Amino acid sequence: MLHFAKWKIVLVLAISVLGILLAIPNVVPTSVLNGVPDWLPHQRMNLGLDLRGGAHVVLEVDKSDLYDGLVKPLQSDVRAALREQRIGYTGGIRRDDNDVIVRLRDEADVDNAIIRIRELIQPVGGTLFSGGGVANFEISNDGPLIRLTFTDAAIEQKITQAIEQSIEIVRRRVDALGTTEPAIQRQGVDRILVQVPGLDDTQRLLDIIGQTARLQFMLLCDTPLGGSSSSSRAGCDTLPSRDDPNQTYQVSTKSGDIVEGADLVDAQPEFDSRDNRPIVSFRFNQKGAVRFGRLTQANVGRPFGIVLDGEVVSAPVIQTAILGGSGVITGNFTVQETNDLALVLRTGALPVNLVIVEERTVGPSLGADSIAAGQIAAIIGLVAVVGFIILSYGLFGIFANLALAVNIALIVGVLSLFQATLTLPGIAGIVLTIGMAVDANVLIFERIREEVRNGKTPIAAIDTGYSRALGTILDANITTLIAAVILFGLGSGPVRGFSITLGIGIVTSVFTAFTLTRLIVAWWVKKYRPAEVPI
Repeated sequence: MLHFAKWKIVLVLAISVLGILLAIPNVVPTSVLNGVPDWLPHQRMNLGLDLRGGAHVVLEVDKSDLYDGLVKPLQSDVRAALREQRIGYTGGIRRDDNDVIVRLRDEADVDNAIIRIRELIQPVGGTLFSGGGVANFEISNDGPLIRLTFTDAAIEQKITQAIEQSIEIVRRRVDALGTTEPAIQRQGVDRILVQVPGLDDTQRLLDIIGQTARLQFMLLCDTPLGGSSSSSRAGCDTLPSRDDPNQTYQVSTKSGDIVEGADLVDAQPEFDSRDNRPIVSFRFNQKGAVRFGRLTQANVGRPFGIVLDGEVVSAPVIQTAILGGSGVITGNFTVQETNDLALVLRTGALPVNLVIVEERTVGPSLGADSIAAGQIAAIIGLVAVVGFIILSYGLFGIFANLALAVNIALIVGVLSLFQATLTLPGIAGIVLTIGMAVDANVLIFERIREEVRNGKTPIAAIDTGYSRALGTILDANITTLIAAVILFGLGSGPVRGFSITLGIGIVTSVFTAFTLTRLIVAWWVKKYRPAEVPI
């Protein structure tokens, strides 16, 4: 165990030196780091929200908007199904709370209507083993009155889909801000936790992630442009102006008069060449370009509204057919507003509205206090461990402490290399690693003592100590590593921060405590040929 091939010596030393080089940028001033050549390591660890400060936001699914996404399509489907069978109804297909109800003119049509409506039922919640799941809504009737009620499984699935889609869209929006290591994850059933370390402009973050960004191009109804009437005609809807809350527009709700912005493939902030005003240019994919071209070609001379999240941004008149699939959005924008609008349009619309239920800004002073407290804890733990190991094992304790210093450098170096985020629980993981790092050395040194007491020579005792302790060291550390992996997989936030540093610390501890100290001891034995072991 004390013999090292040359390539093993080079590998051990290379890993140790590389870890130290990767860790150095975290302890040198920024002014010095800026002068370092590009080929040298210059990355630092990312500090989490609790250490660096930043924004903490909790978003919740807007339940009313969620139900709108369930009810309105069902109303349209039921209307189409009844008209296809020429089944008459009175009072329209109405919404009653979160149910859909329809009253038939002739009670004799109830059975036929239920059969047709039942064809609209889709299974939800099914799995490979459980089959198709349950119906997305249930049907009941009281005479000619038919009621459609959404099942709990359908609502739960809709929430899950909305949360999953929203997390990805919010992540793209936050990443576009140029922030480092944001934490975006599901919290509970219907909430999303967003933590952005180092972000100063919290209000801009709220504006960007809270904006649904549903873009629509809707023809105006045949009413005076910018009419202020709040009552909507049949087939029209009244929407407010984005720039003037007192201004309203009558927009057509007919499907043929609307082009959805879901087919946008790009949006960029620009300046109008005529008056240098900030604008947003957009471009459709092929499908959207065809629909947009047809709409503008068939309605030359008519005004159409550019609608963003239910507000009319502008209402230009179609001067000519727009067949290229691109256009611009004008309005009273600032440069910052055009940048943010282009960003949210590029990343796509949220499937539902998200309501901000918690907003908290963590100041950098709190992060500095946390770092100082963590440093004090680490120093106290390090001094205690170093003192204990030297008093207990003398020269071999010094060898162990050298390996411990390299171990800490390796942890910091790995965190810097992979740009992992260090949190306050992560500091706790490093402090715990400091205490655990010498466990392997304690096992080895105690085994060497036992072999010496049994009368073995120094070289034989050292060789046996390392070889016999290896199995125990691996067993102890592998079980702890498994626990760290489980914590990382099942945990979130602070738990993950702790598990990352603990897992890295376990791997580096085994390397330094066993391999590096064995190399140091082998050099010492080869040079001094001791008659006894100073342990």
